[in-house]
Amino acid sequence: MRARRDSCVDMTETATAPVPATAIPAATGVRAGNENLVRLTPPAGVKVLALIDREKQGEFLRIAITGGGCNGLSYKMKFVPAPKTGDILVRTADVPVLVDSKTALYLKGTVLDYSSAMVAGGFKFSNPNAKASCSCGESFSV
Repeated sequence: MRARRDSCVDMTETATAPVPATAIPAATGVRAGNENLVRLTPPAGVKVLALIDREKQGEFLRIAITGGGCNGLSYKMKFVPAPKTGDILVRTADVPVLVDSKTALYLKGTVLDYSSAMVAGGFKFSNPNAKASCSCGESFSV
């Protein structure tokens, strides 16, 4: 299978050994992506960095899309200590974000925002690929 050049991923950059989150790329087989794949707004970046510091589960935010939810696909976020081979690493709003190649197909162009509002606050995904999404914003369909 031939690697295809995508505007979200720079296929020329790969590292040879694991390194801290401050370096891009961060592990063997990890590709450097850009904000055309996923972008965090400044408020989302501030909140994610605070959660990384508080939770102490890892220095990377992994965003994944899995089957489920009321519209068929749902967003998952978790903190991880290291990337996996094949991951795409995007540094956005000073946050190292990891996306697997399957998720990247659905995520391209997505913006993650955060609001501290008491009503309808929290993280919100704005995904241009979604044809429909639920009112809570946690699931979508394409």
